[in-house]
Amino acid sequence: MSEQNPVIEIKNLKVYFDVSQPFSLFKKDTFVHAVDDVDLQIGQNEVLALVGESGSGKSTIALTLMGLIIPTSGKIYRDGELANIQGKYFKAWAREVQMVYQDPYESLNPLMNIGELVEEPLKVHNIGRNREERFTIVEQALEDAGLKPAIDYMFRLPHQLSGGQRQRVVIAGALVLKPKVILADEPVSMLDVSIRAEIINLLDEIRKSGKSILYITHDLSTAVNFADRIAVMYLGKIVEMGPTLEVLQHPAHPYTKALLSVVPVPNPRLRRERIILKGDAPNPIDVPSGCRFHPRCPVAQPRCSTDTPEMVDLPNRHQASCLFV
Repeated sequence: MSEQNPVIEIKNLKVYFDVSQPFSLFKKDTFVHAVDDVDLQIGQNEVLALVGESGSGKSTIALTLMGLIIPTSGKIYRDGELANIQGKYFKAWAREVQMVYQDPYESLNPLMNIGELVEEPLKVHNIGRNREERFTIVEQALEDAGLKPAIDYMFRLPHQLSGGQRQRVVIAGALVLKPKVILADEPVSMLDVSIRAEIINLLDEIRKSGKSILYITHDLSTAVNFADRIAVMYLGKIVEMGPTLEVLQHPAHPYTKALLSVVPVPNPRLRRERIILKGDAPNPIDVPSGCRFHPRCPVAQPRCSTDTPEMVDLPNRHQASCLFV
């Protein structure tokens, strides 16, 4: 991470969803522990990859940072100052932080052409004195997103574009406000393998232009040559975090090792022995005691079911949360 103050920092973030039965005779408060006491920092011009399987809480963090989910507790800081992102402050925050969603087709209005879709944020935020000025801004955003020449795409509808082109339109819609932070939620998971590298390279170019990126993925292989740091998340908790190469070369948490073991490599002699986790992830309503990973951990010991591990500092800015690190 940058030696400067982080662009965004979250401290002790908790997001619980109340799923109690309101009309039950035996009413009991029941909560989904989507995010549970998470600390995270995104540095200037940094790509932080947030990695974990579905249901681990990655997207919930992104939606909370966007102001679309109100946290149960915890604080969010912007450039070292406590951020207020609710109510009348939401629009100002949205100009600083923009999101790229997983499914580009679902996030685009099928009745609006590409120019109108990318122009819409400018209208919402009253940017541009007239239609011609906004047209120039939209054209630049589309070309920055790799749709060149922009005029060839302006008047098309979303269904007339390929999946990769639609994702570039979504990225253009995020760039048009000139935000400082991009939250990319599984931006390549809906795309063909041949297109994924192009979108990742585009995000890397965006980072080099001065923006910070939170890159959410379940696939460690897409973060290898792109992310500066990796944070591994399991059942609402960060279990390992550190510089990308450090985490990949010296994984400390059994869950990280399991994720890495199934990453394909071109040289068969370098393949790791696959670690197949038993069972499914536990129910986030009934979180296991002790270490949350112990019901599936291949090296769990009796104390793992009772003792809760804390984050331990390892060499090279590397941290992990395991009783046997």
